[in-house]
Amino acid sequence: MLGNFSFGDYFKKDAIQYAWELLTEVYKIPKEKLLVTVYSEDDEAYDIWAKSIGIHPDKIIHIGDNKGAKYASDNFWMMGDTGPCGPCTEIFYDHGSHIPGGPPGSKDEDGDRFIEIWNIVFMQYNRDEKGVMHTLPKPSVDTGMGLERICAVLQGVHANYETDLFVPLIQSAANITKTSDIHHPSLKVLSDHIRACTFLISDGVIPGNEGRGYVLRRIIRRAIRHGYKLGCRQPFFHKLVDDVVRMLGKAYPDIERNKQNIALSLKLEEERFFETIENGMNILEESIQALVKKNQKTFDGQIAFKLHDTFGFPLDLTADICREKNISIDQKGFDQAMEAQKSMARSSNKFKMKIDVDYNGDATHFSGYEAMECKAKVLALFKDDMSKTELLKGESGIVILDTTPFYAESGGQVGDKGLIKTSNSSFKVEDTIKIKAKIYAHFGVVETNSLKVSDEVMASVENDYRKNIMRNHSATHLLHKGLKNTLGSHVEQKGSLVDESKTRFDFSHPKALTSDEIKSVEMFVNQEILNNTDTEAKTMHLDDAKKSGAMMLFGEKYADEVRVLSIGSSKELCGGTHVKRTGDIGAFKIISETGISSGIRRIEATTGFNVIHYMNEHVSIIDRLAHDLKVPSSELLSKIDQIQDLMKEQEKNIQQLKSKIASSESGNLSKKAVSIGEVKVVMEKLGAADAQALRETIDKLKAELKSAVIILSGVDQGKVTLAVGVTHDLVNKIKAGDIANELAIAIGGKGGGKPDLAMAGGSKPELLDQAFSDCLTQLKKIILN
Repeated sequence: MLGNFSFGDYFKKDAIQYAWELLTEVYKIPKEKLLVTVYSEDDEAYDIWAKSIGIHPDKIIHIGDNKGAKYASDNFWMMGDTGPCGPCTEIFYDHGSHIPGGPPGSKDEDGDRFIEIWNIVFMQYNRDEKGVMHTLPKPSVDTGMGLERICAVLQGVHANYETDLFVPLIQSAANITKTSDIHHPSLKVLSDHIRACTFLISDGVIPGNEGRGYVLRRIIRRAIRHGYKLGCRQPFFHKLVDDVVRMLGKAYPDIERNKQNIALSLKLEEERFFETIENGMNILEESIQALVKKNQKTFDGQIAFKLHDTFGFPLDLTADICREKNISIDQKGFDQAMEAQKSMARSSNKFKMKIDVDYNGDATHFSGYEAMECKAKVLALFKDDMSKTELLKGESGIVILDTTPFYAESGGQVGDKGLIKTSNSSFKVEDTIKIKAKIYAHFGVVETNSLKVSDEVMASVENDYRKNIMRNHSATHLLHKGLKNTLGSHVEQKGSLVDESKTRFDFSHPKALTSDEIKSVEMFVNQEILNNTDTEAKTMHLDDAKKSGAMMLFGEKYADEVRVLSIGSSKELCGGTHVKRTGDIGAFKIISETGISSGIRRIEATTGFNVIHYMNEHVSIIDRLAHDLKVPSSELLSKIDQIQDLMKEQEKNIQQLKSKIASSESGNLSKKAVSIGEVKVVMEKLGAADAQALRETIDKLKAELKSAVIILSGVDQGKVTLAVGVTHDLVNKIKAGDIANELAIAIGGKGGGKPDLAMAGGSKPELLDQAFSDCLTQLKKIILN
C-alpha cells in the first residue's frame, strides 16, 4: 500500500491536488479515464474537485450512508465505534465499456470496469461513546493507493495478476507444478501466497498453531493444497522463494539475506503437511463422494473432527475442499466433538491455583539491582488469600513489604528465595512473584515466632541462589547474540526460563543445530566471558533505546521507560538481575539442543560451578566406560565403532535366520489356508517373527495362492506385530488397511496402511485369538456377499 499522510499540516485542498497531480501529470493517466466519489455531506471536497481541479460534475459521485446507519458509508472512514474518523474521497479508474460493471453507487458497481486506485481520508472528527461527532482541533490526512492496482493501470492491463509483479511468479509456478494452463486460478493463488510467506518469514514469523504463526501456516497450507490440485505430491512451494527474491530483493534486502532460512522453513512445513494430506485426503474424498451419492449437502462434524484430531487435517482445509462441492461443514458437530475432547483433557489434568489476594496498597520499591538485602516494613500479610494481621510459626502465607531486594518472577527469570527477619522471628521466602504490576508477593513459611503487619524487618536474598541465577541470565543474553552471529539474523527469542541451575532458551530456527554450530556458539559465549567486560544497565526512553541499537523482541509491547542491558557485545532490553562483569559467569556449556515445535528450537545450558559438576559427571562416565571396555579413554570411540559393527552383523544374521524360518513355514501355511468361496484366507501366529519376516512371508503366500487374504502375527516380549496382505484382485472389495486397523483396536494398538499391505501393533497378545476369530467371521460376510 502506497500513501501520504499529514498530521495537522495540509488538509483537503492540498491532499486532493497532490493526488491529482501525481496521477495526471507524473503518471500521465488521461483525465477522462478518472472519476471520483465524495461523501454526500462533504461539500468542501466536492467544491475542490469541481472548482479547483475542474472535474465535470458528471464525474463526481455523491455517496451517502449506504450501510444502514448514520455515517455508515463507503465514503466515511472510522477506526471503530469511537475515535478519530471522517469523510473520504476516492479516485476510480475506468477500464472501458468493454469491461462489465457500473460506476460506484450504481446497481452494477461490483463489476470490474471501475476500479478504486486511491482513497483520501480526511480525519476531522472524534466520535464519542454516544456517537456524537466532535471536530478535531488539528485534522489529519491519511491516504492509500494500491501498488498492484496502479501498476495494472500504468501497464495497460486489466487485472493485478497480469502485471509484472505477478506474471513472472505465475510462470515460475506453472513451470514448477508442470501446469500447461497459464491461466489456471491456482497459479494466481501460488504467486500471491509465496510473496506473503516470504515477507512474513523474513520478518520473524514462523508457522505455528496460534497468532501470527497460525495465519502463516494457513497461508502455506492453502498454497500447498492448490499445488496438490495441480498434481504436486512432493514439496514444491519453497522453490518459488528464489523468484520472489530475484524480483524484490533489491528493494527489500532482508529477504535476500534470509532467503535460505525462508526456503527451508517452507520446505519443512511442506514435508509435514504433505504427509497430512496423504493421510487425510482419502477419508475426506470418500466421505464427500458418499454425500454426493446421497445428494446431501452437510459434511459430518464428527468426521471433520476425526480428520483434524487423528490425521492433523485442519478444519479450514476440510471446509475449503467441501465448499468446492457446494457442501457445508456441520460446525456444531465439530465444536461438540472438540469440546468433548477438551473436557476429557481438563479432567485428566490438575492446574496450579491462581493467587487472588485483595491488596490495593502502594507499589513495592525494588532495591535488588543495588543490593541483596535491605531494611523494610511489613505492609500486609495473607494466608489462603485472606488478609491477616499476623502469621504464626509454621504458617505459610504471603508477605508484602514496602521495599524489597527480592526479584519477582518475570521475563523468564524465576523469583528469589531467602529470609525476612526481625530481631526474634524469621520468615523463609520460597518464591517471589508480582500479584499486580508493581506489588511484590513473598511466598513462604514462618520458621520462628510470628510475623506481624508493621514489623520492621531485614529482607535478605539467598546469596548463592541469586548469583547462580544472575550467571545464567547474563549468559542467556550472550547465547542469544551468539546464535544470531552463528545462524543468522532470523533468530528470534521465543521464550526463556532462567533458574539457579540452568538457562532454557527457545528461538526460531528451522532445523537442528550441527555440532559445529553448537561449538561455535559455545566458543562465542566463553570468549565473551574471558574478555571480562563490564556490564552496564541504563533506564531510558523507548525511542532512545531503539536509537541505541538495543535488541527488542518481535511483537512485544514495552513501556515508555525501559531498561537497556549491555553485556559483552550484546545489547537488549531486560529487567532482570545480572553479573557485574562477564567474567563473573565463570564458564558456559550447552547441555542440550532440541526441537519443541515446528521452526522452534530449544537450548539448555549452564554456567559457573554447574559447568564443573557437569564436566565431572561426564568424565566419570568416560572413565567407567574405558574401565569396562578395557581400553584407554582416547581409544573409546574406535572401540564403540567395533562393537556397533559387530552388533550390526549379528542383527543381520538374526534377521536372515528369522526370514529362513518364516520362509520354511510359508509352505505349510498355504496348506492351512481356509477357502471362503473362491478366496483363500490364511490367519496364523508365527512365534516371535518381526515385521520384515511377516512381510516377506506374505509376499511368498500371495505369489503362491493368487487370490487370498493373509493375516500373520508375531509376539515378542508381550508386543504384537501384525501384517495383513490382500491380493490385487480383491482390493476393491477388501482393504488390508481396514483389517489391520480393526485388529489393532481389538488388541489395544494402532494400525493401517495400503489396500494391499498393512501393518499393525498391539499390547494385548492374549486377545489375539478372539480378534482372529471375529475377523474371520467378518471376512466371510464380505466375501460371500
